Amino acid sequence: MTSTLKRSAFCLVATTALVTGVAGTASAQPVDQRGLVNVNVGDVTILEDVNIGVAAQVAAQICGLKVGPVAVLGSAVDRSGETSTVCESAQGPVTIEQA
Repeated sequence: MTSTLKRSAFCLVATTALVTGVAGTASAQPVDQRGLVNVNVGDVTILEDVNIGVAAQVAAQICGLKVGPVAVLGSAVDRSGETSTVCESAQGPVTIEQA
């Protein structure tokens, strides 16, 4: 085979392998949302898909509470999938929901 024909064949095989490989693995990757929650104030999401610890710190700061009990509440929300209200603020309820 000539040099140009070899290069063309290699490029075709390499391109096919890249396209097939990337498309196959990208669609097979599940998104793991365990340990992630959203924090809402009223109907506004202020934190989305964040770690429970971060969500607890922010919600506790807004509500004037200690972080520990709010972190426990966030873990319960993550396990159950139910939305929980941390406190009521002037802008509406501060809630934690599963991401």
